[in-house]
Amino acid sequence: MELYRAGNLAKSKAGHDKDKIYVIIHESDEYVYLSDGDLKKIDNPKKKNKKHVQPIKCDNADCVNNEIIRELIRHYIGG
Repeated sequence: MELYRAGNLAKSKAGHDKDKIYVIIHESDEYVYLSDGDLKKIDNPKKKNKKHVQPIKCDNADCVNNEIIRELIRHYIGG
């Protein structure tokens, strides 16, 4: 099962952004690149160590722009 797949949600477990929800944009061996569609956009994602994020399985492969990412995160949070 690929939890760190692009399009899945992830919750930050450490750092100044603890408990913030992101969408995984890209995955490498040790890191994931995250976007919230607001401060961290697709063209400048946040690089975070995999051990500092909790992946949330949701299968959203259609995260193609910042507006869709913001809406997806809002929907997950319930706002």
